[in-house]
Amino acid sequence: MADQKTIAERDAEWEPKPYVSGEARPRGEGSVFDPNAKRASETGPKAFVTGWPVWHSRSPLIHGNWLKTYGLAGSYSRVGVPPEEIDDFLRGLKAAGYVGGNVTIPHKERAFAVVDQRDAAAEAIGAVNTLWFEGERLVGGNTDAFGFAKNLDERLSGWADAEHAVVLGAGGAARAVIFALIDRGVAHVSVVNRTLSRAEALAEMFGSAVSAHSEAEREALLSNADLLVNTAPVPERNPDDDKVRRMFHVKPSVNLSMMRSDSLVTDIVYSPLMTPTLNGAEATGLRFCDGLGMLLHQAVPGFERWFGQRPEVTETLRALILKDLGLAE
Repeated sequence: MADQKTIAERDAEWEPKPYVSGEARPRGEGSVFDPNAKRASETGPKAFVTGWPVWHSRSPLIHGNWLKTYGLAGSYSRVGVPPEEIDDFLRGLKAAGYVGGNVTIPHKERAFAVVDQRDAAAEAIGAVNTLWFEGERLVGGNTDAFGFAKNLDERLSGWADAEHAVVLGAGGAARAVIFALIDRGVAHVSVVNRTLSRAEALAEMFGSAVSAHSEAEREALLSNADLLVNTAPVPERNPDDDKVRRMFHVKPSVNLSMMRSDSLVTDIVYSPLMTPTLNGAEATGLRFCDGLGMLLHQAVPGFERWFGQRPEVTETLRALILKDLGLAE
């Protein structure tokens, strides 16, 4: 008899690189040039990550490692699709032989609109990052909140006991973080953003448990916060700007001295691994964790759907990504 569970019911059962040129990539076993890996990719399920641009995505490294680890046939590749072509690309996935894939910037909201059905997380967050088929229907899910929570479960014990969390930034990533915080029982979330109207729009999405604040209120909010989550990107270095170059040379940090000694800090940014926010936490003696685990854990549900195996996020996988980031030998 066919499985009669709804998508939401099945979802509830989940427990739940920069570009490197071909010339510089490793050869032999385990590399993209491994002939055994090529044969496996030709016979198994095909999955992908799409964005514009998409060359920087480390998802192929993560999923490729799992395919090898579990000895599974299949492939996972980058597919760059410009915004004006994304609707046609998504509607043609079945015909192209894909079993599903991931969607990254700037296509998450278009994927939300194009899919036939969405899971509860995608509905709440308003964006889709994972696609799969159920029969002929293209289903869209969002695993970012799942990945965020799993990373903190693993590396920042006690985070879900927080009553008051402060989230810096009001972009798409902040929506996933807020969803996870509320889902795990955090009573109130304060969103701080340079453009107050964006924080207000985000607060309106989630109701009375979320409030919007300007940068001027940041210190007062942090002094009463149990958990700080930074979702704002780290400014890129300008090699022609001496002031910026000097600033990065001395490892900039955010002043978090106003936070209580038992407060927790995390950052969803993983490149650099130690962000200014995390440097500030370390300097203040606060417990913190980086955002790399969110990237790794958010990939788990999709891999299981496409390839039929629940993968584990291991220290070996983390070390592989750190090496790709240039942060480990």
